[in-house]
Parts: sequence; structure tokens; C-alpha cells
Amino acid sequence: MSKKLLSTLLFITLTIFFLSNCAEKKKPLPVEQIETKIKIEHATGFTIEQNGSFTVIEVKSAWPGSETSFKYALIPKEKLATITLPNDAFDAIVAIPVERMVVTSTTHIPSLEELGVLGSVVGFPNMDLISSTVARKRIDSGLIKELGTNENINTEIALELNPEVVVGFGINGVNRAYETLKQSNIPIVYNGDWTESTPLGKAEWIKFFAPFFQKEAVADSIFKGIQESYNKTKLLAKKATQKPTVLTGGLYKDVWYVSGGESWMGQFLKDANAKFLWADTEVKGSIGLSLEAVLEKGQQAEFWFNPSLHTSYTELEEVNAHYRQFDAFLNKKVFSNAINKGTTGGLLFYELAPQRPDLVLKDLISILHPELLPDHKPRFYMPLN
Repeated sequence: MSKKLLSTLLFITLTIFFLSNCAEKKKPLPVEQIETKIKIEHATGFTIEQNGSFTVIEVKSAWPGSETSFKYALIPKEKLATITLPNDAFDAIVAIPVERMVVTSTTHIPSLEELGVLGSVVGFPNMDLISSTVARKRIDSGLIKELGTNENINTEIALELNPEVVVGFGINGVNRAYETLKQSNIPIVYNGDWTESTPLGKAEWIKFFAPFFQKEAVADSIFKGIQESYNKTKLLAKKATQKPTVLTGGLYKDVWYVSGGESWMGQFLKDANAKFLWADTEVKGSIGLSLEAVLEKGQQAEFWFNPSLHTSYTELEEVNAHYRQFDAFLNKKVFSNAINKGTTGGLLFYELAPQRPDLVLKDLISILHPELLPDHKPRFYMPLN
């Protein structure tokens, strides 16, 4: 072999080696190497991961006691044609940003309103429950359609609305309407904000909605503001020199349901620097008790919150004359979250309070420690009529 031919072959070999190395270096990183978890500080029911190509939301507590988690892939519309996912990897795949959405709980409304995307909502079951003035204007203009009830959504109307996603609310995972919509290729995504037991945990679910509209930075900013306001108010409560005793709940048939010590309300009362009489119970929900048991422990409580849905002392007395035995009743220290309603009867508390726990805490402090917030105007908790 001549030296010239040998040199040529060597040059070609080196060139191929060099080009192949360059090609290797230009290969994109595998998805698993560039995943980024979004910081979730207080909520325990969901996680968010971004990998540069799409976003994955996992809902771990769609309803109390749920042993099933759900994974949803959110893919930018411009990338849909270039990304292929295994059919069994996700419970739903949603193209983002979403422009047409159906939501099923009033707790979803404030988050969407704060994110500036309420205009995407095209349908809702039992619209009379909605209190938001902005949402009611859209309802009155025919921009949000009535879908019946969450347990029995009118699927015919829902299909006509052609939503890109339905954000579902479930108590056990059984909903025939959702199954019908799934069969029509409409993604169903569960939201479990109501299963959180802490005030800031519920509020952080605004971050759940953000990726559907590519508004992650906006949601993060909004939540930080709420968190700072809540923590500042909590510190203010510590300045109180006394801890008034508190009773909660009321009778439903023959059972009195009080808030558990680790419940949403229990946490509020702790942060408001009150002496909640059932604070030492390790219960995240409510506790069913007899009237006699509540009288024994709570008869002398200074304040009484959430007497079922009753809004006046006359109504309380008519329902059960034994209510008159409580000091809080006799001293007119009973407060309800069921008085402030929307124009069609929806309770503002159950819609807005989960997203604005700082306002709830201020209400409670203004009642329990009026000297700390003398100019506060209650938003949710009002004295009985």
C-alpha cells in the first residue's frame, strides 16, 4: 500500500471518528436527567414536575382515603406532534395552554380568577352555588353554561361545549358522567384541594391550575403573597394576652360534629391563639359527639363558631332548645360562616376561604382578640342575627 493511500485512509478514519463524537455530544439529554420538581411547601395532595418538554401533575389525594394516584401530562400545543407517550403512562393528556375548561367545584373559581383565566371556564354544575361577582357576570352573559350536578353532569351539554379538559371533583372515584366524557376523548383531571387539612395547604392548590395556562410564575407570586399575609397575621395573634375558649359545630339529627384538633378549622383556631376545647384530638376531620358530651365540655365556652348552617339565635333555639344552655348563646358570642352569601345563595366562605386563609384568620382574630385588629371588616365570619 502506498504512503499516499495510507495517509488518505487515516484521514478518512479520523474524520469519521471526529464527526461521530460531535454527533454524540449534540444528542439531547434523556428526559429523566432534566426533570425539575416545582416547589410545593404546604399541600400534600399533588406534585408537579417539568422536564423541558412537558409537565407532569400527580394527584395523590383526589378524595379522602384515596389509595389511587393520578398522573396527568400537560403538553404545549406546538409540541404535540413531536412527543409520543405510552398509552398507559398517564391518566390524561392535556394540550396547553387550555382555552376551554369545565370545572366542578366553587373552590376552583377563585384560583382561576386570580390567575386571570376565568374566561376559559365554559361550564359548571349547579351554577347558583357560585358567588364570585366576576363569574356571575359571565354566567348572566351566557358564557358559562349550566351542567346540572357534579354527580349527574349533563354530558350532552358538556360535549357541545367542547372543553379541552374537565377538572373533576370526586368523593369516591365513581362518576358515570366522567366515564362518558372520557370515552369522547375529553380529558378528566381530578382536583383534591378540599382534602388538605391545613389553611396554607388548601391555598397552595392555585399552583395546580397554573400549568394548564402556563402561569406558573404568576401562581407562585400569588401564593407567596397569601403565605406572607397569613404568617404575619399569625404572629400578630401571638401578641394577645388571653386565650378565649372556643366551641365549634352543631347538631345534625342527634349527633354534634365538632372540628378535630388537626382539622382545617382546628388549625385556624390554633393560629388565632384561641383555646379550642378539642385541640388535643388527633383528628383531621370532624368528631361526632352526643349533645351531653358537648355540654359537659363546652357549656362555658366563650365563643361558638359554625353552628351548622343556622344564621340566627331564634333559628338555633327553634331547632333545639338545649342550645340555650351554652354561655356563648346567652352572651351572644355565636358566629357563623354561612351568613355572607352570593346573589344566588352560594356561601362565600366555601368558595373563597380555601384560597384566602389569611382573610379567615383575620376574621377570627378580630372576633377573639378585637384589640389586635380594631378596624377589620369581617369577610366570612359574622355574628348571628
